[in-house]
Amino acid sequence: MHIWVDADACPGVIKDILFRAAERRQIALVLVANQLIRHPPSAWIRAVQVKKGFDVADQHIVDAASAGDLVITADIPLAAAVIDKGAHALNPRGELYGKENIRQLLDMRNFMDTLRSSGVDTGGPAAFSQSDRQNFANQLDRFLAKAAPQP
Repeated sequence: MHIWVDADACPGVIKDILFRAAERRQIALVLVANQLIRHPPSAWIRAVQVKKGFDVADQHIVDAASAGDLVITADIPLAAAVIDKGAHALNPRGELYGKENIRQLLDMRNFMDTLRSSGVDTGGPAAFSQSDRQNFANQLDRFLAKAAPQP
């Protein structure tokens, strides 16, 4: 099992949680971004820098992820693509995407995108909070306890 991170937009506090989890559970963690991503030296953690461009990092993750892997992303189309491959997706606020909710979330995202492109101000996401961080850590721990028991 690998954990793939859509690292361009992933908050630093979430990356720190992932770094500790990868070390503790000895799970491969791959940060994918179109810029250099710093990470602690580890046999379990690596970064992949892809070319700049629209969705280049997302496509790299889709191509590389396998069934059973976990992808960390707030990008709903990316989450839908990896779920279609049998992987799992978790957003940085702790929401686990799955076959049961991804289509509804994708439809809502597309609807909101249509509203924005027609000039409607839909606002943005709420500021990242301490409870978001805690929700993510709890959901990650639950997921890893089921998918990748301690070595």
